[in-house]
Amino acid sequence: MFIRFIYFVMAASISLSASAAPSSNLLTFWDASDETNEQVVSHAKWQTILDNYLVSDTPDGVNLFKYGEVSAADRKTLQSYLQDLQNTDPRKLNKAEQFAYWVNMYNALTIEVVLDEYPVSSIRKIRFLTSPFGPWDKNFVEIAGQKLSLNDIEHRILRPIWQDPRIHFAVNCASIGCPNLMPNAFTSSNSEELMEAAAFAFIGHSRGMELDGNTLKLSSIFDWYGGDFGSNQLEINDYLSGYVADDVEFDPEADYSVEFDYNWSLNEPKKDE
Repeated sequence: MFIRFIYFVMAASISLSASAAPSSNLLTFWDASDETNEQVVSHAKWQTILDNYLVSDTPDGVNLFKYGEVSAADRKTLQSYLQDLQNTDPRKLNKAEQFAYWVNMYNALTIEVVLDEYPVSSIRKIRFLTSPFGPWDKNFVEIAGQKLSLNDIEHRILRPIWQDPRIHFAVNCASIGCPNLMPNAFTSSNSEELMEAAAFAFIGHSRGMELDGNTLKLSSIFDWYGGDFGSNQLEINDYLSGYVADDVEFDPEADYSVEFDYNWSLNEPKKDE
């Protein structure tokens, strides 16, 4: 009976923890840059992976990744790319190069994590003792002597340093409900363009935002990280209004009933496609 009680308490604790989204807490070690440094980090290897396995012309507008078709040679290319990034200290780069570095690191590492466990129906099924709700809290890389997890990269580096809500559309969590993995690697020169394109693609798609009568159906991203988009629902609506599809009659000041949803299924083509 005592063991059952302990199990119940642990299960309840896990359930509560799983529902809490990571907050934006800066790892100060990474808050440094050299704006005089003109070094350009090559993301050609990552672009090769995207070119070979990302399907970005799907009828429903959801970009898919062909995990099951990645060759042994391209797997080595991906791993080589991740090692190249780990051998680079981003603090010595200028901020624009840093941003592309971290976004590409997150996206490439996510693909590698899934490939390491593939086949799997959802990234949330990839769990470890140190990361029981998915892979995001496990340290996968070491950079400048610091071990880092996916959550570290997104929530303790990207979000607090750049403080741009479009970061949520730039990073991809290998799920149908996630903003698209973009077909182009981020660079210091295209990051602004890609983030805008990603925001329009996601908010303009039903998995990002859908208006059904007086019900506003939103991605859970706007629930989990709502504070990044506004201090209340009206401010979030105002943010959304800048990216809604032209054919959507959306009034950001209307009193909509709001629902949130997210599809954690792996973003891969169906087997019969």
